[in-house]
Amino acid sequence: MQVGIVIFPSKKLQDYANSYRKRYDSSYSLIPPHLTLKASFESNEEQLVKISKELDRISKEHQPFALTTNKISSFHPVNNVIFLKVEPTPELEGLFNDVNSSFFGNPPEYAFVPHITIGRDLSNSEHADVYSQLRLQKIEHSETIDRFHLLYQLENGIWNVYETFILGN
Repeated sequence: MQVGIVIFPSKKLQDYANSYRKRYDSSYSLIPPHLTLKASFESNEEQLVKISKELDRISKEHQPFALTTNKISSFHPVNNVIFLKVEPTPELEGLFNDVNSSFFGNPPEYAFVPHITIGRDLSNSEHADVYSQLRLQKIEHSETIDRFHLLYQLENGIWNVYETFILGN
């Protein structure tokens, strides 16, 4: 089965992201808006128990932290993904590094650019049109993140929470 590790932002930020995702993100119905800590990788039930124990250990070593986003950006020309740019912090980067230095899954394919996707699978012309409008939006959002989640993917492509890990003691 495919599993992944994510942070779900507050309902307020999810609602904002979904206002764009429902039009521009082909994965809108499969997973709520999220910040990926570890991209999907293959696992089985036995490995999930070990992964869960390791993530529990990692969660206790990290404290809640601020998640701030203040602009819309894009990965173009690498790909036509439009996203809410999350400001990198030492706390977020430390959590990302610990989750990705563990014994499970593959190493990250790309450098860590914290973000919440709001558009994907757009043609070049769609991307140019949508991004030219959205990048002018001013966003000022900050919240405290106190948990992250281990997800698994169902056969129909929908992602569900397997376990939630609270940061700190």
